[in-house]
Amino acid sequence: MAFAPRVADLIVGALAGHGVDRTYCVAGESFLGLLDALVDSSVDVVACRHEASAAFAALADGKMTGRPGVCLVNRGPGASNAAIAVHAAHQDATPLLLVVGQVTRGDLGRDGFQEMNYDLAFADQAKGVLTLIEGGHATETTIRALLLATEGRPGPVVLVLPEDVLTELAPGGRPVPAAAPGGWVARPDEEAVREVVRRVSRARRPLLLAGGALVGARGRRVLREAAERLQVPVAVSNKHQDLVDNAHPLYAGHLHLATRPEQRELFASADLVLAVGTRLDVVTTQDRTLPAPGQSLLHVYSGERGTPGAAGQVEEMRCDPVLFLELLADCRPDAEPPPGRGEWAASLREAECQLATWVPVPDPGDGVPFGAVVASFSSLADDDAIVTLDAGNFSSWVHRYYRFGGAGSLLGLGCGAMGFGVPSGLAAALRHPARQVITFVGDGGFLMTGNELATVVQRRARLVVVISDNGSYGTIRQHQERAYPGRVVATELHNPDFVALADAFGARGIEIRDEGDVSSAVGAALAGDGPVVVSVRSSLSWISAHQRIDLKTSGSIGHHATGGNRC
Repeated sequence: MAFAPRVADLIVGALAGHGVDRTYCVAGESFLGLLDALVDSSVDVVACRHEASAAFAALADGKMTGRPGVCLVNRGPGASNAAIAVHAAHQDATPLLLVVGQVTRGDLGRDGFQEMNYDLAFADQAKGVLTLIEGGHATETTIRALLLATEGRPGPVVLVLPEDVLTELAPGGRPVPAAAPGGWVARPDEEAVREVVRRVSRARRPLLLAGGALVGARGRRVLREAAERLQVPVAVSNKHQDLVDNAHPLYAGHLHLATRPEQRELFASADLVLAVGTRLDVVTTQDRTLPAPGQSLLHVYSGERGTPGAAGQVEEMRCDPVLFLELLADCRPDAEPPPGRGEWAASLREAECQLATWVPVPDPGDGVPFGAVVASFSSLADDDAIVTLDAGNFSSWVHRYYRFGGAGSLLGLGCGAMGFGVPSGLAAALRHPARQVITFVGDGGFLMTGNELATVVQRRARLVVVISDNGSYGTIRQHQERAYPGRVVATELHNPDFVALADAFGARGIEIRDEGDVSSAVGAALAGDGPVVVSVRSSLSWISAHQRIDLKTSGSIGHHATGGNRC
């Protein structure tokens, strides 16, 4: 009997043929046919406990692989829950394919059960919303969605599948997966690259600003080679500290939401900024202060143009950032760096080192300063450990005191969405089972998507989840104390016993209540061969790596310095 594939079989064949080896989902009746087709495929299906978690995990997978992470969700409520990751993928320029079930074709536009107009719902965030109406177009439409997610500036694409089209018998016989796409890339103009080399060579205070388009072994390698060839210091954009070995003498730190004033002043004093592979968003430009007046900024990116309204001149080169750096690294400067270049790089390095080393602080009396825990993980974790971050000002301790070597990885969201932590840790642990994976998350973020710990246990993933439990939505509390001193509302949290909760899920729970217990607890967590939850009773008064709250006179907030002078 001749094989008669369904449309769902064609879709799965196209996904697998284009490199998709894993999907995250919450099962739904609107795409049962697709789930059935996945049973006989090579694609790993990870069943999650919430669509936001599934979409965040797929987003993390896209960050790690450079291919679209794939998430399958039900119509209506399922798609709404997953929308947070679509927004994050858009802002972080990360490839993501959200596959959404839909009402039958005959019910489209009739306000059917759980029907949504996805063209309208995702118009401002997705690169495209493709709806499969004709079953014969299944392979073509699926491939087009995958390519669209990665071409130019990567981002999210939504593929909408009416449930009745999935079970149709597909015309054309047995599905044959197409070859994996190589992708179109814009090659840099070689003479333009040579001119960049000449300009960088002549600059007294050049700065190379590197971003997310350089993620991956190849991007890291050419970034280091280009920086060393031209002897130019490198700063990295938000959430990308792993792009450069943090011990390298040319590493100048990173731009984030709380970049220290002394570093901002140094970055602003550069006479030439070469921004490669990064969006010129509000964080990267430090609230539009880069380029500074009189400062030249050359933006090398394959996506949209530079930020409108920047204070100085922005020159655009629309090309592949990795290819650009490869050509840059192959060019020999036509002259020695001008006098003072070495001192410039050294000043940037010294400013970074002043902030990088944890120095124990006096006992705050209300918990453990979270920096002590982060510094211990940085010291004891493997060099190639993967760190994933939820959003919150607890993460400032990680950015400040976790030092990434040449092999470690960092996964975080530039858009600041809470809930990314545990799902991203799940994705990293499944993608790299031989590597240590450490997720840092606040108590607020953990109780948003920490239920995905059940999936971590089910999949026997090796993941360490570190919870900063200070009983507060700390970031908002910090803003409250600054804007409305002493008027605390809606930021105090009553939390469960996280160790008992971990045990109930089937993970190992470890508690840190005293700074003297940090080293042994961290060592025990990293030695585990399965899921571990480390609950840290962290200090609320040491609310971030940069500011303190005087809890006795709530409303008093000030800066503090805990950095050392070593790197």
